[in-house]
Amino acid sequence: MIPKRDFGITRLEALFTPEILDLQMDVSLVESYREQRRRFILKRLELQTQIMLIVGVTLTAFFIWNNQQPNGKIYALKIGLLIEFFIFICWLLCRTKIGERYPHVMFLNLSWSVTCVIQIYTAVLFDFVEPFTNIWNLMFITQATLIPVLWRTHLISQIGTIICYLGLYLIYRPQFRHPLSLYIENGMYCFWTAIICVFSVYLYEKLRKKEFRARQELEIAQKQSEKLILNILPQVIADQLKQQPTTIADSFLEVTVLFADIVGFTELSSHTSPPQLVELLNEIFCLFDELAELHGIEKIKTIGDAYMAVAGLPSHRSDHAIAIANMALDMQQAVNQFNQEQNQSFRIRIGISTGPVVAGVIGLKKFAYDLWGDTVNTASRMESHGIPDFIQVCEASYDLLKEDYLLQKRGLIQVKGKGEMITYLLLGAKLNNQ
Repeated sequence: MIPKRDFGITRLEALFTPEILDLQMDVSLVESYREQRRRFILKRLELQTQIMLIVGVTLTAFFIWNNQQPNGKIYALKIGLLIEFFIFICWLLCRTKIGERYPHVMFLNLSWSVTCVIQIYTAVLFDFVEPFTNIWNLMFITQATLIPVLWRTHLISQIGTIICYLGLYLIYRPQFRHPLSLYIENGMYCFWTAIICVFSVYLYEKLRKKEFRARQELEIAQKQSEKLILNILPQVIADQLKQQPTTIADSFLEVTVLFADIVGFTELSSHTSPPQLVELLNEIFCLFDELAELHGIEKIKTIGDAYMAVAGLPSHRSDHAIAIANMALDMQQAVNQFNQEQNQSFRIRIGISTGPVVAGVIGLKKFAYDLWGDTVNTASRMESHGIPDFIQVCEASYDLLKEDYLLQKRGLIQVKGKGEMITYLLLGAKLNNQ
């Protein structure tokens, strides 16, 4: 039983629908970008933690060597070890499920482990609330360089550092140890460093997003092109053309060719509007295309209201005659069902022939996969000299089908260009084969 078909959208319309504009496609693109960005952040966070561990060791060593105050070396060592400990914890978290799921949180943890921990530690131990603007700037620049995405997160980390310092300042109310102009100068440097870092990250991420979408659109366009090519050429032939863009021609010793023609279509065109006529023909041929795909048959082309298909190439199959016979019977049933659903009265005439052919692609423009040989001519004559609503087969096809199908001998008929030929009418499959 041929399944009913929804005629709401044709194959041709579906083929050229611009999927890149579809909302679902756009959502999937955004999700893909987020996933790619998440992996990028994790890799860069691990790299930054490793770099910061090395930087922390060198700075701690320098402060220990340069500190001449009593117990200063011990305090420098404690501060250095504390910061290294927090950075190491961030590195470990980046390698866990938590880090994979919340990379932006790991980003803030790493930033504040360096900028805020030292402020809090020195404030608690020494009532020292001087802003460590050099360390802030180093951290802001490092993160903007290594992780140039999530500009909002960069901004939050910078604001959090400032809020931490202001909170400590309000709690401890320290006296200024340097001229006010120095604080203003350092504050201006820190402010513009933060602004430049955030702005550069914003521009970089915007560029990356555009590049990502451009790559996605290119991939979709390539897939659409591939889909269009495969609607014109068989997969094997398309692959051959990609590897070797030359004339392709192959000989096949035995295939089965089918021609089908809609009876009275020319007369119908005289009293039917062109758009309606083309739409009806398109719907019928779309049904035939679905049957060809169902039976594993290669559609070759349509010529006006004629439909041509073949089984047994470009990939060989031993049951080529059976596949074509099944398709021919299903085509009759599909047209009958179409007539009932669309209140039409189309009739088809089908011809089948078996034998050798030459198949290939020729030309430079509007090329197509085509067949040549006496078998093709015979199949065309089987159709044109056939009977409406019947399937006429040549003797070669009859020999391959007679065991499994009911065939009625039509007898000798005069065939243009061939002389007299014995032909048969394919009526259906035998009961033991159904």
